[in-house]
Amino acid sequence: MANVKLAVIYYSSTGTNYQMAKWAEESGKEAGAEVKVLKVPELAPAAAIESNPAWKAHFEATKDVPEATSDDIEWADAIIFSAPTRFGNLPSQMKQFLDVQGGLWGAGKTVNKVVSGMTSAQNPHGGQEATLLALYTSMMHWGAIIAAPGYTNQVLFGAGGNPYGTSVTQGQDGKMVEDVEEAVKHQAKRTIDIAGRIIAGN
Repeated sequence: MANVKLAVIYYSSTGTNYQMAKWAEESGKEAGAEVKVLKVPELAPAAAIESNPAWKAHFEATKDVPEATSDDIEWADAIIFSAPTRFGNLPSQMKQFLDVQGGLWGAGKTVNKVVSGMTSAQNPHGGQEATLLALYTSMMHWGAIIAAPGYTNQVLFGAGGNPYGTSVTQGQDGKMVEDVEEAVKHQAKRTIDIAGRIIAGN
């Protein structure tokens, strides 16, 4: 799959979705894809970030991660989005990034992008599935091809069995409750595989 270009676009306040993005990057590179890990711009006020030690630490630690742009969407054959849930929906940072892609969408540049989503929440029923469905609603408007993991590998069951995309619970200690690393890596490889088939079909 050396000809597949994968953008892993994430939003993370304290690091969970960043870690998932890094696992997707690792898997993508192992599969032979050209991979970029990119963050969406932070919209929260500095006071909110400063008031949360974990948020502040992660914000500082990832200052050098490049921010995603419309050019990255156009460049990519496949896109994996990773973002936490906010009240059962996408966080405003990710939603804003999607909302400003109207120019690309209007020019037909989002059509046939192969996309997949990952998410996290503080509890298993904290909106994980709803967040991925919200993402995929936007992707249908883009004319993108959704590459959900379904139940295509046994590793998905150990990770919680979310067929819409890998999702993880973040415990009160800030650590992931479920072991989702292999599920993320499978999802990345599946996304790249489908993108490769689309490219070959063209």
